[in-house]
Amino acid sequence: MIECKGLTKNFGTVAALSEVTAQIRSGSVYGLVGTNGAGKSTLLRLMAGILKPDGGEVLIDGEPVFENMAAKEKFFFVTDDVYYFSNFRPLDLCDYYALYYPKFDKKRFRELLHAFGLPEQRKLNTFSKGMKKQTFVISAICAGTPYIFCDETFDGLDPVMRRAVKSIFAGETAERGLTPIIASHNLRELEDICDHVGLLHKGGLLLSCDVEDMRLGVHKLQVVFGFPKEKEDLPDVDIISLRRSGSLHHIIARGNREELLNRMEAAGAIFAEALPLTLEEMFICETEVAGYEIQSLLQD
Repeated sequence: MIECKGLTKNFGTVAALSEVTAQIRSGSVYGLVGTNGAGKSTLLRLMAGILKPDGGEVLIDGEPVFENMAAKEKFFFVTDDVYYFSNFRPLDLCDYYALYYPKFDKKRFRELLHAFGLPEQRKLNTFSKGMKKQTFVISAICAGTPYIFCDETFDGLDPVMRRAVKSIFAGETAERGLTPIIASHNLRELEDICDHVGLLHKGGLLLSCDVEDMRLGVHKLQVVFGFPKEKEDLPDVDIISLRRSGSLHHIIARGNREELLNRMEAAGAIFAEALPLTLEEMFICETEVAGYEIQSLLQD
C-alpha cells in the first residue's frame, strides 16, 4: 500500500500541492486525473522520493520513501519526458536497469520489444515519442517491481498501442498483484482500466473513489414518456441530472437499478432502460455534490 499523508509542496510562492491525503491499495490500478498544472507530476515525484515534501509524508508498504533506497526499489517511474543516455539502444537500457533492479527480466524485455515491433539495436534518440514511451513501459514491466508510477503514459501512443499497454497492465495486476499509478489529464483514457480514481485540482485532491462503488449507487437511464417530464414530476427519484430530446429523457439518478426502473414505469414510462455510466459521468455526479463542475476541470 502507498499512503500519502497531508502532502504539501511549494515552489517559491506557488503552492503545487496542499494537504493531499490518499491511500493506494496494492493490486489495484489507480488513476490520477486533473488538468495540466493540477499537481499530478509533483505528486508522483513526491511519491517517488525525487522531491522532498514541505509537509506530510509518503509511505510505501509502511516505509518512508524519501532518501530510502529500500523503498525506492519497490517502484519504477515512467516520466512524461523520459531520460536516457544519448547513445543508448534498447538493449543498453535493459542492461542498465538490470543493475538496479535485481528481478529485471532481460528475456521478457526482448520478447516484448519484438511483440511491439521495436528495434533493439537502434538508438533511442531516433525513436518517436510513442516508441520511447513503449520502450520505457516495457522496462517498467520487466523490472519486476510491485509498483509502477506512470506520468501521462498514454500520451503519444496510437489507439492500438494504448490498448496493448492497458492489456499488459491489467494482466500483470491480475497475475502478480502489480499496482500501476497512472496520471493523465484525460479521464477517458482511464475508463477501461482503473479500479480507483483520484481527481486533483489546483493542488488539492477533490475526490478519491472506488470506481465499482460509484457504479453501484448511480445509474444512467433512457426513458420515453408520453409527454415531457421535469425533475419535480418525479419526486420519488433522486435525480442528479435530466436532459430531454423530444420524448426521450436522459436521466442520471441515485438508487437501486431495479427500483429506479420500477419508478419510471410507475410514472408512466412507455420504455425505460439502464445504460452503463462512463467514468466522466460518475465523476460529474460526485463533484457536483461538492459544488464543482467537472467539465471545466477536465478539458482534453
